[in-house]
Amino acid sequence: MSITVCTEQLSLKTQGYTDIINITPGVQQFVDDNRLIEGQILIFINGSTAAISTVEYEPGLLQDIPETLDKIAPMNKNYHHDNTWHDGNGYAHVRSTLMGSSFTVPVVKGRLVLGTWQQIILLDFDNGPRNR
Repeated sequence: MSITVCTEQLSLKTQGYTDIINITPGVQQFVDDNRLIEGQILIFINGSTAAISTVEYEPGLLQDIPETLDKIAPMNKNYHHDNTWHDGNGYAHVRSTLMGSSFTVPVVKGRLVLGTWQQIILLDFDNGPRNR
């Protein structure tokens, strides 16, 4: 059995404030470009104010997710992080922790194994645009 490891960085400009971006096409392109047939893909965001998850990428959920997170970790609350760093993004760190920084998806016959309506998303919670 042969094991191959491929690594690639996907760069995106985000708007912050719970910006939700469908990255599924970029992940599938990675699979195609590297001719991966069977295995797993680990998608990881290397920031503490963003997250990786999956969702049915449709307008209702693109509103529901930020509205729900506003109830759990509101932007207009004073966080201890903000008292320490004075950067106003304590809520972004809490949201990132709740959502998680990675997602692993199997690859079978050269395709990502996702549900019919399931897409991989990057969520940027920071309080301004970022290069991710």
